Amino acid sequence: MQSHYPERFERDMGCTEADWQRWLPAAIGEHPWRQDGTQAKVDLPGGALVLRWTVQPPRVIALVRLPVLRVGFAFEGVDADQRQRFMKRFDLYMQRGGG
Repeated sequence: MQSHYPERFERDMGCTEADWQRWLPAAIGEHPWRQDGTQAKVDLPGGALVLRWTVQPPRVIALVRLPVLRVGFAFEGVDADQRQRFMKRFDLYMQRGGG
């Protein structure tokens, strides 16, 4: 989790597009949203978040191949406090661990 989320940023997510689409509704929570292909728009208080994603070549480390999904986040009319609240939940739901 970050202490600040700018209005626009990109991330490489270690997941497939199918994983992303399966996890996305829970990460968004109760906010209304709609998807159009590789883009989703989430309605937030005071504005919206537009998510755009593209499948990237897998990251290869020795014999391990990890999926990579590049995701762009573009907040529109959403203040810093609201961005922080939304992304805190979003990051917790998207977080994956292993042991």
